[in-house]
Order: sequence, then structure tokens, then C-alpha cells
Amino acid sequence: MTAGLRHALHVERTATLERATGETTIALRVDLDGSGAAQVATGVPFLDHMLDALARHGQLDLRVEASGDAAMDPHHTVEDVGIALGTAIRQALGNRNGIARYGHAYAPLDEALARTVVDVSGRPFFHYEATMPEATIGADFASSLVEEFWRSLVVNAGLTVHIDLIRSRNAHHAAEAIFKSAAVALHHATRITRDPAAVPSTKGMLA
Repeated sequence: MTAGLRHALHVERTATLERATGETTIALRVDLDGSGAAQVATGVPFLDHMLDALARHGQLDLRVEASGDAAMDPHHTVEDVGIALGTAIRQALGNRNGIARYGHAYAPLDEALARTVVDVSGRPFFHYEATMPEATIGADFASSLVEEFWRSLVVNAGLTVHIDLIRSRNAHHAAEAIFKSAAVALHHATRITRDPAAVPSTKGMLA
């Protein structure tokens, strides 16, 4: 490991963000080089569960507090947390120099198997190929909100991401496999693996 790379590994890649709309208010902090610690309270229990999985398996520290109209319908909270987290990830990545850039991972949960491929490209693109086996997860979390969350995160983080649900018979298992595979793929893609002055792009920039 070069001296420059050792120095880069001590650079804090964190972001703190507050976002308020007529529907939700969100306070969020992310550390891309954390230990997997999560403190989340969004008012949507299943989203909290998935954010905890994202932090733990992505080895990032995450703090999220959200309030709004989740009691009526969790859609706005899920979407806006995705927007806020994606924006914070983009800020924490900085100029993206020295990162691996690409990452992929498979994650199973019992009968469910998901695959995520990530390119920290600076070009927002999201492909989601997942036929959820049930319309809702638990009492009131629509399975379609899994796609909504990841689309919001990907676009605002400036990532290219492909998510494929390969098989599943249980929507909870499907969603958790998706979040875990995405967490691991994102972790690999954002690692500093080369000279921090090196730009992993033939264009000379990732923006």
C-alpha cells in the first residue's frame, strides 16, 4: 500500500443532510467507512429494518430521523429517505478518485436470491428486474416501495445500478435479499483501492 493510499484511507467520507418538504422532514448522517452502526427512526418499521440491514452489510454508519405523513401512507417517507440518503452518499464520495468504482454481490435469504451490480459512474441509471411474490410486506408496506427507495437513492447518488431478484416466494425475504446484495455491492464499489489521485474513468472524471 502506498503512502498516498494510506493517507486517503484516513480521509473522512461523511455527509450530514437535512431535508424538509411539505410531506416529510429528514435529518440524516452517513459515514461510508463506518462499522455498520445504524440509528434509524423513520416512522415506517419495515423501512427501519431495511436501513439497518443496509448499514450493517454495507459497513457504513447511518443515522436517520424522519417525520411526516407515514401514518397515512409510507410512500412519501420511503421516497424522501431514498432521495436524502442518495444525496448524502454523493456528497460523502467527494470527487470519487481512487475508488474501486465497480461492485457486485449476490445475497440469499432462505428461498430468495438477489443480485446487485453497482457502477459509481456519476451517471444516474437504474434497472430493476424484480417481480415481487406478494403485493404487501407485513400490514401496509407495499412491495413496490422497494423499487421506489432504490430508484430515489440511485438517481440522487449518481450511480448506475442493476438489481435483479432471481427467485423468491416471500416478499419480505425478497426485499431483504435485495437490500443486502445492494449494500455489499455498494461497499465494494466505494472502497479506496488505488492511488487517491487516480480517476477510475477514461474521461478523467466521475461526475
